[in-house]
Amino acid sequence: MSEAGLEAARRKMKDAGVPTPAIEVFSHYYRLLESGETGLIREDSISPMTDVPFLKDVQIDDEVARDAIGQTVVIKLNGGLGTSMGLDKAKTLLEVRDGKNFLDLIVAQVKAARETWDARVPLLFMNSFRTEEETLSHLSQYEDLPVGDLPLSFMQNQEPKLRADDLMPVTWEADPTLEWCPPGHGDLYPALEGSGVLDKLLDAGFRFACVSNGDNLGAAPNATMAGWFAQSGAPYAAEVCRRTINDKKGGHLAVRKADGQLILRDTAQTAPEEMEYFTDEHRHPFFHTNNLWFDLGKLRDTLRERDSVLGLPMIRNEKTVDPADSSSTPVIQIESAMGAAIEVFEGATAICVERDRFQPVKTTNELLLLRSDVYDLGEDGRLVATSDSSPEIDLDSRYYKKVDAFSARIPEAPSLRGATRLRVRGDWTFGSDVTVVGAAELADEGEPRRIEDGTTLGQ
Repeated sequence: MSEAGLEAARRKMKDAGVPTPAIEVFSHYYRLLESGETGLIREDSISPMTDVPFLKDVQIDDEVARDAIGQTVVIKLNGGLGTSMGLDKAKTLLEVRDGKNFLDLIVAQVKAARETWDARVPLLFMNSFRTEEETLSHLSQYEDLPVGDLPLSFMQNQEPKLRADDLMPVTWEADPTLEWCPPGHGDLYPALEGSGVLDKLLDAGFRFACVSNGDNLGAAPNATMAGWFAQSGAPYAAEVCRRTINDKKGGHLAVRKADGQLILRDTAQTAPEEMEYFTDEHRHPFFHTNNLWFDLGKLRDTLRERDSVLGLPMIRNEKTVDPADSSSTPVIQIESAMGAAIEVFEGATAICVERDRFQPVKTTNELLLLRSDVYDLGEDGRLVATSDSSPEIDLDSRYYKKVDAFSARIPEAPSLRGATRLRVRGDWTFGSDVTVVGAAELADEGEPRRIEDGTTLGQ
């Protein structure tokens, strides 16, 4: 039945116009899935990565930096809708502050780099079929954004969800769009190739790519980083940060004992009984920021050598065809992580960056921080911390998880610059000019309550 399943899946992808490289990558993972591959990386097969250079110690000549950033394209992953925050549009259209959304701030960052370094610095978004139209519509106001004839976007591929019982492509007549899923951000590489964008970039004289998540405003174009990467001669580099006790979920780099190669291990690739090792910030002291750099020419050569299949580790995701209906058909989604490409390139390396290059917004907790006076917004689109440390934010998910509910209850961010922690339980609405000092906790009082204008919370 599985051979019939693969053939049916390939036919479905071809009929939908999915590019050949993506079909071949999917077929590779299908065969791994069929063989019983779990994608798990055992602790005894790796050693912690402990020796890594720090960006703060890097000294790069201005001309080297200018030349390197002038050959760099900035790529943002922009396929997500932010459904976990109650959004039904591209997450990057969410307002961050001062009437500007993620897209506006990313554009400002790229334009600032162009002006500072007199460099072209093209900006590319990897969109999904759900985010392409509205993203390009918003970007159309920036008439000087495109570089030459390079596009502003390329499309993430899609693949069939597979029935968990027989690995056949699932059918869901109630909403056929739910029969499809993205292949994870490891799809970046075949999508670049299959769209023709990789060749266009190389033909236009670009050598390097800097890639990051669209919701990470810390990953602005950085000429020093570009110069370091160019001088390293490495085909690939990952940005990592030092882990703290709060960094238990993010993937980490490690050294594979079998060949000494750097690899990425994510939560989904860790056996449940070994999670204590995965979450130990002392054993694995650096986490992967999902900011990465690679040599465009070396990527193209490698894709050609491997017939478009890089062979990234498979991530097996068990879900239901309708994520909102736990009783719907169980399916398996085959995914891969773009950061796992570090193990494909001999000589790949990593560099430790400061936290200012890692400012993701996954929940309204982080959104509140970015909207508060913990950060200043510069004309260059960068959010700059106003203090040495950020307070811990813990909002009651019953009332603040969705953006609309969060914004209705906290229409104006309180001052958090002097706070160490804000914990809210229950249904509280914040007035204007509220200040949090030290540690503050609001208890659940069983009914909606209001913090009056000008109130100071905490010590």
